[in-house]
Amino acid sequence: MNLVDIKGIGSKTLNLLNRLNIYTVSDLYEYYPYRYEVLKRSDISSLNQDDKIIIDGYLEENAKIFRYGKKNRMTFRFNTNTNIVNVIIYNRGFLKDKLTLGTPITIIGKYDKIHNTIIASDIKFFILGNTTIIEPIYHETNGITSKRLNEYIINTFDYIENTNFIPDYLIDKYSFQDRKTSIIEMHQPTSTKNYKKALERLKFEEFFEFMYKMNYLKNESKNRIGLERQVNKKAVDEFINNLPFTLTSDQITSVDEIYNDLISKNRMNRLLQGDVGSGKTIVSFIALYINYLSGYEGALMAPTEILAIQHYNNLKNIFKDYNINITLLTGSTKNKKKIYEDLKSGNIDIIVGTVALIQEKIEYKNLGLVITDEQHRFGVLQRKELKNKGITPDVLYMSATPIPRTYALTLYGDMDVSSIKTKPQGRIPVDTFLYKNSDIKEVLTRMYNELKENHQIYVISPLIEDSDEVNIDSLYENLSKAFKNYNIGILHGRMDNKEKDSIMTKFKNNEIQILISTTVIEVGVDVENASMIVIFDAHKFGLSALHQLRGRVGRSSIKSYCILVSDKDSERLNVLLSTNDGYKISEEDFKLRGSGDLLGIRQSGDMEFKLVDIKRDYNILLLAKEEVEYSIKNNLITRELSNKLTQVDNLD
Repeated sequence: MNLVDIKGIGSKTLNLLNRLNIYTVSDLYEYYPYRYEVLKRSDISSLNQDDKIIIDGYLEENAKIFRYGKKNRMTFRFNTNTNIVNVIIYNRGFLKDKLTLGTPITIIGKYDKIHNTIIASDIKFFILGNTTIIEPIYHETNGITSKRLNEYIINTFDYIENTNFIPDYLIDKYSFQDRKTSIIEMHQPTSTKNYKKALERLKFEEFFEFMYKMNYLKNESKNRIGLERQVNKKAVDEFINNLPFTLTSDQITSVDEIYNDLISKNRMNRLLQGDVGSGKTIVSFIALYINYLSGYEGALMAPTEILAIQHYNNLKNIFKDYNINITLLTGSTKNKKKIYEDLKSGNIDIIVGTVALIQEKIEYKNLGLVITDEQHRFGVLQRKELKNKGITPDVLYMSATPIPRTYALTLYGDMDVSSIKTKPQGRIPVDTFLYKNSDIKEVLTRMYNELKENHQIYVISPLIEDSDEVNIDSLYENLSKAFKNYNIGILHGRMDNKEKDSIMTKFKNNEIQILISTTVIEVGVDVENASMIVIFDAHKFGLSALHQLRGRVGRSSIKSYCILVSDKDSERLNVLLSTNDGYKISEEDFKLRGSGDLLGIRQSGDMEFKLVDIKRDYNILLLAKEEVEYSIKNNLITRELSNKLTQVDNLD
């Protein structure tokens, strides 16, 4: 059964669903709502000023539209059967033709009791009556509404496989309802009680599957035979001693752990995590050198071309006095054929690039180590690509999003973890300040002072498109007026990689002085001349995301600043003002917000959580871990779960 076989889904809708990472029928029915709107009719007589209101009735008069620029305001009088109220709704002018005299509707909004007016946020074309409706709300994409998504999902219900990934004894032990019923309840809740039962079962199942996978990978890694290596430790120590700087104690410990992995009989599967600016990259370079000394080729994969180029240039500089052949391979590299031939014959010692490094046409002679940089974890699908070539290298992953140790040991139970907490000497801390929107003149003055020093500035917006809030377009328009003599660039996720790389290269070369961007700006890319980052609507970002953004500045000896702009008092923002320690910040992020974007470092191909939150549901995770261990010990894992893992992942 394909998606196009589902009622209502054609080729255009299929493309839109693909944007949401929905490619199969199971992807669709497992695309769960991120929240629910509980609709219950308000008693308007008991409401106070500015209370939320949900009320049904019908139009007392035809709607009128007032336009101003691209925006519009629609007004009409509304009969609730007990009252006549005024309704105002913004930017919904397209509904006017449906809102005719006598139209029965339900309105959701805020009640201005003083002026007997509802400031509406939504209009539903049905009468609510005395029933309570639980309406699922999904993450959308342009072209598909939440309501339409729900319709498509309902049309898949007949195709939901009632597969048991949880052993029968656990279903009885915890009184779980069956899987199909649970999935349907998530998309068509019949009551709050039934929805909670469904959520409980599916959360446990998700953690159970995840912990079984971690257990499987951990056992596999113990049995994986590594490459035979002979490495002269004195040569490694000599290389470290000749570096133009001194390694921190954490860097030395991490190097020792990697060295011991590489010379052991088992394959390395290690995560190297550290705060922004902690010096993970030089540790990875030393790992490549150890691998080189043992006679194997090394590959360093970066998520973007500009970061790959930066690593290539730094490697060439570090190894300029060594006879090591280092080559760059990205999408825009010329003379690829010669590089392919050199890789096949073993003439390249270290290859640096993007995912181009594992494409089908590439053959390696003796690939011994693969290092993947930043949040793009080397996933199952990528490991499978190499396995299909008959290659089983040691693997080192790097992440600049530190995970609290308690969670790291659970999330990465299949991996060994090295952590760098101490920062190299000479790093100047970034000073962080919080301003309200009313203080924008002071913010602009601070920006101007940095530009006068020939420094560069990042400006971050959470939004791309038109909105009543701060967005890229409005920032560009306003900053262009304020800084007429400076070049301003725009960067966001809807640009293709070539466009993004071009903009980042211009910023790196100081052809652009102010770069307005969403969070798409690359982690790890060093623009040493950038001395300030201004983050608008800072309260909309997670703590760890804000800390990552702050890490884009302070990459040199220039004193740097992070300016947060927000009108909302936030405990999260105060944490950021008080510390630059990424580990403390990630701990607070878990406490205040849950796992959120921290899980983004698990690359596609590894399991992605649909319903659970590591922090909020940690007790369920521990329970699932305990039950997985019991089920494995007593041979109670279901055939369905075992087959799913071996058929889909086929790890090693």
